[in-house]
Amino acid sequence: MIFASNNKGKIKEIKSILKDYEIKSLKEEGICIDISEDKDTFYENALSKAREIYKITNKPALADDSGLCIKDLNDWPGVNTRRFLGPNKTDRERNLAIIDKVNSNALSRNAEVVCVLVYYDGKEIITAEGRIEGKITRAPKGENGFGFDEIFEYKGKTLAELTEQEKNTISARRIASENLLTKLKG
Repeated sequence: MIFASNNKGKIKEIKSILKDYEIKSLKEEGICIDISEDKDTFYENALSKAREIYKITNKPALADDSGLCIKDLNDWPGVNTRRFLGPNKTDRERNLAIIDKVNSNALSRNAEVVCVLVYYDGKEIITAEGRIEGKITRAPKGENGFGFDEIFEYKGKTLAELTEQEKNTISARRIASENLLTKLKG
């Protein structure tokens, strides 16, 4: 199946988690598009991407949308985690802006990572979700990972302080993948 993402970190992670399946990236399939994520929910964004890739390739597609949801900020930045500062900002710039907003506006640092996966084969839509709860750190920590991994603390460590193997055993994407596998096999 084709994983509808251009995010190198997500591609590496999903291939590692779903290692028993042949997963191709957009680049490996020669597809050079950036599908907009302009919907209101993680599910709608993932479904839109899966349908678009299926329409282009006529092959089963897998898509995800994920983000950071801060409880005291009405689940902000949510579906806009990667885009809330605009298209050309770095992960570090976004992470520092998130920390600043939490420091200024939130009573608690509680947050969760949400990942929704959608499989679409032209007929069937299968969806799965994964969530992990943690908190936003006061400063970035760790060198591993991507996105907001350096500011999301789970059980005493940021996701960026974990090894790839450790992260892939507890991540929201892992939970969503396991839920999806159960449905695909069922």
